[in-house]
Amino acid sequence: MDVVVGLDSGTTATKAVTAGADGRVRDLVSVGYRLSVPAPGRAELDAQRLADAAVEALAAVSAAARERGDRVVGVCLSAAMHGLVPMDDDGRPLGPVVTWADDRAAGFAEALRADGRAGGLHTRTGTPVHPMSPLLKLAALRAEDPDRLASVPRWGGVKELVVSALRGGPQVLDRACASATGLYGIRAGTWDTEALDVAGVRAAQLGEVLPTTAVLPGLRPEVAAATGLPRDTPLVIGASDGVLANLGIGAVRPEVAAVSLGTSGAMRVVVPAPTVDPAHRLFCYALTEDHWVVGGAVNNGGSVVRWAAQALADGDALVGEEADELDARLLEEAAGVPAGSAGLLCLPYLLGERAPWWRSGLRGAYVGLRREHRRGHLVRAAVEGVCQQLALVRDAFSATGLPVTEVRATGGAVASPLWVSTLAAALDLPVRVADSPEGTGLGACLLGLHALGALPDLDAATALVGVSDPVEPDPAAADLYRRTRPLVEQSARALADVLTTLDALDDTPSQTPA
Repeated sequence: MDVVVGLDSGTTATKAVTAGADGRVRDLVSVGYRLSVPAPGRAELDAQRLADAAVEALAAVSAAARERGDRVVGVCLSAAMHGLVPMDDDGRPLGPVVTWADDRAAGFAEALRADGRAGGLHTRTGTPVHPMSPLLKLAALRAEDPDRLASVPRWGGVKELVVSALRGGPQVLDRACASATGLYGIRAGTWDTEALDVAGVRAAQLGEVLPTTAVLPGLRPEVAAATGLPRDTPLVIGASDGVLANLGIGAVRPEVAAVSLGTSGAMRVVVPAPTVDPAHRLFCYALTEDHWVVGGAVNNGGSVVRWAAQALADGDALVGEEADELDARLLEEAAGVPAGSAGLLCLPYLLGERAPWWRSGLRGAYVGLRREHRRGHLVRAAVEGVCQQLALVRDAFSATGLPVTEVRATGGAVASPLWVSTLAAALDLPVRVADSPEGTGLGACLLGLHALGALPDLDAATALVGVSDPVEPDPAAADLYRRTRPLVEQSARALADVLTTLDALDDTPSQTPA
């Protein structure tokens, strides 16, 4: 079979999958790396390691395809959004990738809100004014080290880094990744003048923006040799991981939402033209010229159960399958607790929070804790808290005139029946789980097939992607979550100042996660 490789460069691993015109994933390879947290608020990746991982993953998945007799006819790229890396004129990294999780620019986000510029920037760029965005990262660097900001030849992200590693040439990126920088006008189709001024960079320091279906001919000779692929293998520039997840799960029709629920989470819908929520609760990123993805990302997903395993069940020393088994036991224990966790409410903001408020400084809390609550209650309340946060994103869809009647879910967490049933009840919608957990990589394959002419219509992905029968919401649980959801927002608002003060008083040394 002729197959396309979907190469997905993420925050903790680069994954490569192959798929043909039938939309079925045939191979999967993952190459991991370490997220560095050298100080509070910092979250970085070794840029050269990320570039090398792309070549390693491509080599491994290409070898697997050859062993089965498949022919790789193209490679399509997916990249994590919001990263920022300094580069020279030849695309070589001059420092680490500062990832979306880096929070050092929080003060600049608040300043833009205070002076009234945040709303206009969000409306024109589609990206919420939040420290995750390259716009804010550059603004912070401008204040701290303006000489370095000006002297770096090029500023890019994960996509520019990987494109340079695979083929070299002028710095380019796709419209999807550009639309997630906070620097690009999604309607104007150019770098935004005011955003460039806030960031303190010139358009010449940023890459050329191409359509997500652009085909870049040729691989570096050393990459072709390492991967066993012909030098003229087409390289489709692709898109960002979030928008490709919608495509990979077949959620590209109106009223069908995609939920990604792994370590973190997100809920997204596809619309035919740029659409920005007037209340600035949702992002808007490009997929293709007539497919735009509107949604909200939450920082905390399955990570809340892993935290519970470490904090409540002596799981600190466990990794891999042992850690997964402990997570599963805790979820089984939590499943024995009734919906609502006996009056216990969790704000699951262990890693801060993004949508729908886009405010830094939020931290986790349990509200209503009583003596009779046990570990199962704490775990269930954390799961409910994540699903309620996604329901707040869905509420923002409704307020923006974007109805949702079906949800398609993907990610490691949805292997758990408790996660799926809680999500269905919190959203009060049927949830179908994708057959393949690699929605983003498959989405990259499908976009690549489309760009190379093998998939004429992206909307056909809905029929290609396999999903489960719908899990219907439990009416009693849905009613309970509907009545308690306003308490989530009320609690977060009431505790915001307390949490910010506690954060400022905390001088605990940061630890680098394994």
